[in-house]
Amino acid sequence: MLRQLLLTWFLGITCFLCRAQENWKLSGERDGIRTYSQKRSNSKVNAVKLEAVFQTTLSQLSAVIADVSSYDSWVFNSRATRLLKQVSPAELYYYSEVVFPWPAANRDFVSHMIISQNPVSREVNIKANNVSGWEPKKDKLVRIDHSEGSWQLIPLTNKEVQVIYTLQVDPGGELPAWIINSFSAKGPVETFKNLCAHLTRTAGTVKKLPFITD
Repeated sequence: MLRQLLLTWFLGITCFLCRAQENWKLSGERDGIRTYSQKRSNSKVNAVKLEAVFQTTLSQLSAVIADVSSYDSWVFNSRATRLLKQVSPAELYYYSEVVFPWPAANRDFVSHMIISQNPVSREVNIKANNVSGWEPKKDKLVRIDHSEGSWQLIPLTNKEVQVIYTLQVDPGGELPAWIINSFSAKGPVETFKNLCAHLTRTAGTVKKLPFITD
């Protein structure tokens, strides 16, 4: 009986995950970047997913994403990003302010990043979700209370990496959900383009993470 219950539970979870993956809707493809959107029951704001292939190495790409001090150079509308705590080479907390177009107020958040690599497939996974209690709220800024981001870095060759990035963020404030959903992919797409240029500029100069293997 217990075995049957466990099997039923496992099949139910598997079906749920498959349906969640199938709910992604292709919304565009340009310059080698595919964008998808997904409606989620827990938010009026759609999640977005981007897929692209980068001409780089796992070690360089992982190191650049882990270097939050460089974010203002390539993350779209990032401003005043700074490291709060380096727990280990694979874990950190950082603060960032995001520029919003006038008349909307800028947003800010604190994120907890965790980096891991599968020793067999060499796939790298990076999670960056917002946390509270690390930074006092600031006047004239709207604090983002919900943000979930993830990077999936899949090695194709020694110098070619497939990147899958997903993000669900509710910027808060009084912005209508339909406006947010209309422009939700713009920031990540520009970030991908900027990241590609940043990787070219910094090739061979980025300090590699000690636990990432190409």
